[in-house]
Amino acid sequence: MSRGERKGGALAAAQLLPPTAGEALPQGRPRRRVLLPLPLAGAYDYRVPEDLDPPELGAFVQVPLGGRETIGVVWDGDADPNLPERRLKNITAVLDVPPMTATLRKFVDWVAAYTVSPPGAVLRMAMSSPSALEPPAAKAGWRLSAAGRAVLARGGKVTPTRMRVLEALEGELSQGDANEAHLATTIASAAGVSSGVLRGMAEAGLLEPALIARAAEFPVPDLRKQGPALAEDQQVAGAALRQAVATRGFGVTLLQGVTGSGKTEVYLEAVAECLAQGRQALVLLPEIALSAQWLERFEARFGCPPALWHSELGSRRRRDTWRGVAEGRVQALVGARSALFLPFPDLGLVVVDEEHETSFKQEEGVIYSARDMAVVRARLNEAACVLVSATPSLETLNNAETGRYASLNLPVRHGGATLPKVSTIDQRVTPPERGRFLSPPLVQAVRDAIGRGEQAMLFLNRRGYAPLTLCRTCGHRMRCPNCTAWLVEHRIQRRLQCHHCGHAEPIPPTCPECGAEGSLTPLGPGVERVQEEASELFPDVRRLVMASDTLPGPAAAAEAARAIQAREVDLIIGTQIVAKGWHFPHLTLVGVVDADLGLAGGDLRAAERTVQLLHQVAGRAGRAEAPGQVMLQSWNPEHPVMQALISGDLEGFMAAEADQRRPGHWPPFGRLAALIVSGEDERETDAIARDLGLEAPGGEGVEVLGPAPAPLALLRGRHRRRLLIKVRRDVAVQPILREWLSRVRVPASVKVQVDVDPVSFL
Repeated sequence: MSRGERKGGALAAAQLLPPTAGEALPQGRPRRRVLLPLPLAGAYDYRVPEDLDPPELGAFVQVPLGGRETIGVVWDGDADPNLPERRLKNITAVLDVPPMTATLRKFVDWVAAYTVSPPGAVLRMAMSSPSALEPPAAKAGWRLSAAGRAVLARGGKVTPTRMRVLEALEGELSQGDANEAHLATTIASAAGVSSGVLRGMAEAGLLEPALIARAAEFPVPDLRKQGPALAEDQQVAGAALRQAVATRGFGVTLLQGVTGSGKTEVYLEAVAECLAQGRQALVLLPEIALSAQWLERFEARFGCPPALWHSELGSRRRRDTWRGVAEGRVQALVGARSALFLPFPDLGLVVVDEEHETSFKQEEGVIYSARDMAVVRARLNEAACVLVSATPSLETLNNAETGRYASLNLPVRHGGATLPKVSTIDQRVTPPERGRFLSPPLVQAVRDAIGRGEQAMLFLNRRGYAPLTLCRTCGHRMRCPNCTAWLVEHRIQRRLQCHHCGHAEPIPPTCPECGAEGSLTPLGPGVERVQEEASELFPDVRRLVMASDTLPGPAAAAEAARAIQAREVDLIIGTQIVAKGWHFPHLTLVGVVDADLGLAGGDLRAAERTVQLLHQVAGRAGRAEAPGQVMLQSWNPEHPVMQALISGDLEGFMAAEADQRRPGHWPPFGRLAALIVSGEDERETDAIARDLGLEAPGGEGVEVLGPAPAPLALLRGRHRRRLLIKVRRDVAVQPILREWLSRVRVPASVKVQVDVDPVSFL
């Protein structure tokens, strides 16, 4: 950190001033650079006091900051020897926790540099469980007293019940340490007694209280356990992945395969090899809260579940898991994108399942792509990386085609199942009945499938009952007061809700604009409206809605999967949640209510995302013996996306997409970065966006678009303007961004976010 940067860090108590001319530099205690989990420009210098041993690099330390104490990490680099001793603050304490590894520190610095973010903001993601830095909690328990041990040694007179307790503590529970304390519930269960027996033994002096140092247990995967029999092509792919892991070096492999081809079982072979090497394995899933079936497969393969990491874990479990990872007790972990920042001491494998999913991109705070950063984490750890998808992103396909990534392909479904037949329903020819959204051919197909004892699915990637509520009298549209977005009706809860900021309000009885009673009308369908229509068309059919509103967490998702597999459900109605990795062997029909939905707007990747999503949804059909059928309701069945899905020629479609992007240097043949300017005052926001536009960089291979209002020009009460910079593939965009931002003074009331490699243009 430069002297000038320190001068600007006025909020930090560790701020240091250069010595005045002629001032002597005393030879004091050792100094350390400490990075704090705050959006500051860099690390600050602290002094090691005499009563502390100098902490090693990566040590977690407590330091003063302003009027409080905070925790940071001893960071790489030498402290500035020119800073006067009298200005230095002391490190207060060194925490008893494994130090942050050199590879994780490098990863934090790399992510910060790539995303143009303060290193401290990235460090905060690697310290996401503050309680894990505290000493492990201790609980009160019981252990054998001297009197109890004497009874066992000399065969003293006690009741048979009490003897069972003494023998359990010395034998079954001791594991070689008869002095170890145990919880009362554990002792009572092992000896088959009540807690009252233990209290009586304590009063008699046979047991004594003691604290139990709490350390969560994580089961060890059984590597001797055999997985399911693999087909020949799966065996070849599995052997290649095992070899990639066994080299204990960095490499990226794309594992591509049609839906139902057994990609999960194949990459679990790589997990098995990683664990056999004594290293740790990380699997990233796009919807960790909906991973019930994946966890079942892992447990069937290794005899125990993996450790979990996602936002819905309680603080205690997060603390235990963070500690377990840092101490090497967690061997295999499956998690959401934030799991990339866990403190693995010896990470040997990173798997990104459904690598094409946009949910791997974090859009708030430090904006990063977990898929891309997974490759970086693997490289820094000399680990293997496997990217898995039936519909890989164009970026990943290009890397495989140019030889940067190895490539494996599973072209057929496992177990003799065949890919479903895909057809379109031209809604210009056979539209739904007036006031309905399911066309007659799709309605009949659902009846036929259920009549055969099979299951059907209706897919619509839109939550709620209706995306827009309009007044029939004056045309007023119900919109969010905080966002440039219409309020979505949720009829079950009888409310209108914004899906961007969470604002909700009751459905008013009159139009707020003209006062007309009963004039508010829902327009367009959401899954709730499809469910309502299905209840009228198929009154005796057992239905289940699968959306983020109806499946709030892992338990609800697991129960939904169980009900479907147990054939307690005939018709599934769902949003994009149903597209992600589910295996329902009795599901044979998938009907897409609005196949054109994702093609609207000017998003660069609209066609690519739509073909990926619909292909994944289609892949839920016919995964067992019975053949599958997919019907796409479309107003434009001639569109290349629909034709690619019908023909199954996704490779040709992606090649055509690449041909369209290559001449203009659009990703993956060029780089994009966005600046999002936001503020509560619209004029001030416009002024900063204009200043950035006037200072926009130029030169060969560099093009700047904007500023312009974002499609969501108002979000959570903040006005938003966007600028987009496009550069050739061989041009590094980060130095350009840093130079550009340095030219414009941005007040604290305005925020400028940097989004390198944007996937959303809202």
